Amino acid sequence: MELKAPAARHGIPDVPVVVIVGRPNVGKSTLFNRVLGRRVAIVAEEPGVTRDRQFAAAEWAGRPFMLADTGGVTDREGKGIQAEVRRQVLAAVEQAHVILFVVDGREGVTAIDRHIAELLRRSGHPVLLAVNKIDEPVRSLAHLDFYELGLGEPVPVAALSGKQSGDLLDRVVELLPESDSEITQAYDVSLAVIGKPNVGKSSYVNRLLGEDRVIVAEEPGTTRDAIDTYLTLDDVRVRLVDTAGLRRRARIESDLEFYSRLRAARAIERSDVCLLLVDAAAGATNQDFRIGEAAWDAGCGLVLVANKWEVGEDRGPAVLKSFERELLERAPYLRKVPMITTSALTGLRVRKAAELAIQVQKRRKARIPTAEVNRVLGALTFRQHPPQGPRGEVKILYGTQASTAPPFFVLWLNRPKDLAKHYVRYVENGFREAWDFLGTPIRFRLKKREERRR
Repeated sequence: MELKAPAARHGIPDVPVVVIVGRPNVGKSTLFNRVLGRRVAIVAEEPGVTRDRQFAAAEWAGRPFMLADTGGVTDREGKGIQAEVRRQVLAAVEQAHVILFVVDGREGVTAIDRHIAELLRRSGHPVLLAVNKIDEPVRSLAHLDFYELGLGEPVPVAALSGKQSGDLLDRVVELLPESDSEITQAYDVSLAVIGKPNVGKSSYVNRLLGEDRVIVAEEPGTTRDAIDTYLTLDDVRVRLVDTAGLRRRARIESDLEFYSRLRAARAIERSDVCLLLVDAAAGATNQDFRIGEAAWDAGCGLVLVANKWEVGEDRGPAVLKSFERELLERAPYLRKVPMITTSALTGLRVRKAAELAIQVQKRRKARIPTAEVNRVLGALTFRQHPPQGPRGEVKILYGTQASTAPPFFVLWLNRPKDLAKHYVRYVENGFREAWDFLGTPIRFRLKKREERRR
């Protein structure tokens, strides 16, 4: 298969790109995590764990670069996911300035290694050969066998323990082109695409990006890691995170799925707004509601995206009203969340859903002046006084906004422990309506304050 010259690097900061390639289970993701100094990619003994391209910012000896982890290449193009993994690897190679070819020093040179070496020679990019799993790199001579691949001097390394990784990185930065760019935060808002397996998350991401950035297949569980990619919508820089499908804990069948779930949960924690995709054709399930509630409880903004709407689009607005009514009956918290119907298959309202999430983030970051808070609070308490508590009258004296993202308000009362929960919800709904906080959770803290005597 012919490889092309470096292509435009969609959404990647303007710094050199180092791409890690190799056959399955040679330790590519272990090396990726070692260079980054943290566990970003899932690592397991099972071959073929990594499937999509995954980029992360790295630095060595003062030289910033983007590091890309890729799936394992085989000597056959194959079908289905295997073919998609290969296509993703070749796409990453096109974007590379330096290729880090990882092989297994314990197993020696294999036919697949020779096949990959031939592909990389034709790429025209600098290739550095890393012979992994050499536990004693200084004493071992096993890496010398890899000279036969014709890619220059092999570098022995033990990614798991980190031995010789510094020497390997020294060689990497020697091959990097000169660049004055620095890696800064490359986004204004972080959007995570979440949901159950097989609701169309990766299809949605690819449709929004306009390219096949992540692998899509009929079988559930195709996406295993939380994959970051970047785009710009109306001058807003967006980090888009495709996550693994979240199943009920009782149905997690392997360590790999456990770590996929953990990565997805962490993706929610580091996101500003979550796009909760549900299958409009099959209908929402309790698991959909639990996933959305987890994002809401984490303080994320939330947009409910009813995907696969192409199935019901020709049945008119009655279908949508029935769908919305069912959702609100089963999950009342969704009354606080905007909903939009999309079709990743046709592109219907795919971009609009992301734009809606950006609007949610703008409101999530809104700062309300204290005078305005107390004007609205005063109107709410005048309209409906707090119910009397067991120890007497309850008064809300004043309030202020303490922080944003999500909006967090502090209310001072004479008897904070006696304020009924339903009245806090009343105040929340009033604030939500006054300042258009649709799609974002609101936090409150009740503090005791003695009334001043006149």
